[in-house]
Amino acid sequence: MRLPPSLGSKFVAFLLVAVPASAQESGQEVPASPAQGFDIHVTAPHVVNNEVMGPFHHYCKVISPEPVIQCILFESTEFDAPMIEVEYIVAKSITRDEISRNMWNRAWHDHAVEIASGRVQVHDMSEEEAQEVVEIIKTTDGLIFHLWPSDSKIPTGDVTIAQAVSHEALSPEEWQSQRSEAMVKKQGS
Repeated sequence: MRLPPSLGSKFVAFLLVAVPASAQESGQEVPASPAQGFDIHVTAPHVVNNEVMGPFHHYCKVISPEPVIQCILFESTEFDAPMIEVEYIVAKSITRDEISRNMWNRAWHDHAVEIASGRVQVHDMSEEEAQEVVEIIKTTDGLIFHLWPSDSKIPTGDVTIAQAVSHEALSPEEWQSQRSEAMVKKQGS
């Protein structure tokens, strides 16, 4: 649903008032906001309440160089698509040091495994740029919060942890091995 013309024009007027007149008139760039920069577009399906759903459109931006990346997720690319999920993508060198194995097995997933499954697609960039994104994402883990139940007209406050379709729980031995490897990489950087 689009804004009615009368409300749309009021919203545009609000935006024009919110931007300082001096910036509008001089052609200065308007200061950045946290909403800017979600321009890495990826799609992947998720498991929500034991049901495969999606693929979801992830719009992501890097917020820290390790990397730490945050994504807002939608069911479609329509202008008025509701935000359904949020995903945090965090370097294994951080998660494997900060998160317990039990918590990781329950809530997190390994992006190297997810990418190897062939279910992840990078959009809106050249093949070379997409491959660079893939190589960085392979070094990370993900945590997905599902915010909007699929059978509801609105968010209900019932937030669940979604999971990658290819998620594999790690044994204590696998966890320790991967944790050690991540720590070596962290010390080397």
